[in-house]
Amino acid sequence: MAAIHIGISGWRYTPWRGGFYPKGLTQKRELQFASRAVNSIEINGSFYALQTPERYAQWYAETPEHFVFSVKAPRFITHIRRLRDIHGPMANFFASGVLELKGKLGAILWQFPPSFKFDPELFEHFLAQLPANTQQAAALARQHEPRLDGKASSKAYRKRPLRHAVEIRHPSFAVPAFTDLLRRYGVALVIADAAGKWPYCEDLTCGFVYLRLHGQEQLYASGYTAAALKHWGDRIDTWSHGRQPSDAHLIDPRRRPRARKSREVFCYFDNDLKVRAPFDARQLLQRFGLDRDLATEPGQPAAPGALP
Repeated sequence: MAAIHIGISGWRYTPWRGGFYPKGLTQKRELQFASRAVNSIEINGSFYALQTPERYAQWYAETPEHFVFSVKAPRFITHIRRLRDIHGPMANFFASGVLELKGKLGAILWQFPPSFKFDPELFEHFLAQLPANTQQAAALARQHEPRLDGKASSKAYRKRPLRHAVEIRHPSFAVPAFTDLLRRYGVALVIADAAGKWPYCEDLTCGFVYLRLHGQEQLYASGYTAAALKHWGDRIDTWSHGRQPSDAHLIDPRRRPRARKSREVFCYFDNDLKVRAPFDARQLLQRFGLDRDLATEPGQPAAPGALP
């Protein structure tokens, strides 16, 4: 079975303090705590603004040896520029310190707004610009804009493949031409559970699976019942063994995924408004026995379901 990474989208939320985070835990130690309660975190501050190499290096240092981060790419590229004239912004993103995560870098998430429609030519041009490995990313980072001079990181450390995943929210993407493009460039289609608000597709287009759970009934707010967590656990188990669920909801049912012994799975809970995300993630980790591999320093996570 391939590696299974289950965690949360972001970790700095005021309502989590005194509930998930023990009372008295300082804000600067929240990542240390969260990274010992789950085995992966999706960085979302990078979506709103460029971070710094020093910050990424600090996150690397504060987390356990086998911890994994995924990184949400800037909305400036996906929402503001909307994939047009993005060479400079792409170089800036990779120069901002992403590679400082070294071996803890999982996947890079590219999330598109609900108003963004599928344009085959534009989207393929975007996919063609994505670096396939850390050396390509470092070379791209060296092309950053002058405003990052003296504040950039462009060291690959060692050559590793880069994984990219795209999350779409407009129904125009639900066509075989889109999934064909993803397969051609080895990019994952995000499987997004969004309380029925956006398209739900489970096409497997590369060697890993990226899952975002935004809320069972209410977007970003509602938690997942025991039955729902079992449903997702069963699917993760199937994907991790290289198979596709028999009832998969597919854009292109004619295309069956290439047979594999296993697939790496990234799963992030993004239902944080009512402090459900970390507890739901903990329960799913327990399903696979992955909670046993987690240390509990600097404190013991609250018991799943023990909400304030």
